Amino acid sequence: MKSLLALSPSLSNSVAAAAPFSFSFHSRSSNLLRARTKINPSKTPNLSPAISVFNSLASHGKPSNCSQSRGLYTDDRASGEIHVIVGPMFAGKTTTLLKRMKSESNNGRSVAIIKSNKDNRYGLDSIVTHDGEKLPCLPLADLSSVREKLGTEVYDKLEVIGIDEAQFFDDLYDFCCKAADHDGKTVIIAGLDGDYLRRSFGSVLDVIPIADSVTKLNARCEVCGKRAFFTLRKTEETKTELIAGAEVYMPVCRNHYVSGQVVKEATKAVLESQNLKISSLL
Repeated sequence: MKSLLALSPSLSNSVAAAAPFSFSFHSRSSNLLRARTKINPSKTPNLSPAISVFNSLASHGKPSNCSQSRGLYTDDRASGEIHVIVGPMFAGKTTTLLKRMKSESNNGRSVAIIKSNKDNRYGLDSIVTHDGEKLPCLPLADLSSVREKLGTEVYDKLEVIGIDEAQFFDDLYDFCCKAADHDGKTVIIAGLDGDYLRRSFGSVLDVIPIADSVTKLNARCEVCGKRAFFTLRKTEETKTELIAGAEVYMPVCRNHYVSGQVVKEATKAVLESQNLKISSLL
């Protein structure tokens, strides 16, 4: 039987306006009921109690900025968006973010760029690509302070928010949800999807289920020139967050990531062996 929700647009609160119903029963017990109960399709059933309840629920607490469509209410506020740009180091993530932010600005939209204050390689108040292109930005420790730092009036007027080095923000998911779902902002984030061990880095991957689009970029393997999707750390440092450039990291393909890790492990074993020999001689 059709739900009252779907029928409500064609029904008024008047019983006389209700269309005739026809009922069909499929279970064995229902067939017995149909055999014993004669239903007159020409007789209009009394739907006024149900319609009255539906209209009462629909009008209760109705938001002022909502419109009715097929018995449901939809929000009239501008819909937000979330776009994710990921890839290894040297894949052009920041460059792609800057291009999109410039495009949004050229189209007359109010924009702001945010980056983690942990990344001070090229100065705190600028977002800079590996090619030297730069734009001013707001460095923050966490995204929950965006409204406070910008001011409520400025934040409310913002239409597009760009976030670089997104993997460094622990509150990335919560911010994206609030900014897009409740504040109607377009949020464009760029960051590493994996660390040097090819494990999830930060909460960038957590945002993918709520994103409108995901762009996976690749670099060029520094060993063979093929497409590179992974970042190889060239040093023996083991902490996850190690902010550096080409002196520490290199983009590699799958084959050279695996072989690179093997070489690193072999080198580490040799060095440890030599250290043990030296220690035994002392």
